[in-house]
Amino acid sequence: MLINGAPGSGKSTLGQMYVDEHPLVLALDIDVIRAMLGRWLDYPVEAGLLARRMALEIARVHLRAGRDVLVPQFLGRLEFVLELEHLCRDVGAEFVEVVLLSSPQDVVDRFVRRSVHPETSVHRDAQALLQRSGGIGELPQMYDRLLQVVASRPRTLTVTTVDGQVDRAYRDLLAQINGE
Repeated sequence: MLINGAPGSGKSTLGQMYVDEHPLVLALDIDVIRAMLGRWLDYPVEAGLLARRMALEIARVHLRAGRDVLVPQFLGRLEFVLELEHLCRDVGAEFVEVVLLSSPQDVVDRFVRRSVHPETSVHRDAQALLQRSGGIGELPQMYDRLLQVVASRPRTLTVTTVDGQVDRAYRDLLAQINGE
């Protein structure tokens, strides 16, 4: 399952809630893999591509073992979505694609708040990476790219997130996945 969404939209939070309730589901956070690479911030494009390739192989092993994989990742370009879908087809697994949406202003507000009080190294890394890519003003363009990806994927399940309503978003995620 891919949970796509803008930075700060709740991908990791909802993904962790799902993993906590579903034994042996792998939460495969590509940002965590990327952070394992020495001086990755000096080579962000190469590091990101390497981390994605490693994630695909980790997912392949887990899926072939008959287990589920959850990938919480902002994908504003279609290539990696297609690679994940192709992997699932190769191993005979179902590919479920979810996007978390809210207003563009909410995305900016959440990211700024998270950057002021980062809870994890991944949050700090996201802030540093965004600063190198043009700063907070880049978030609306990232959101637009996300919407373009979603528009090209008509089977994508949509969950609307509202700041401070994590439990509701999680219930909506489960309902979407279960076809309710």
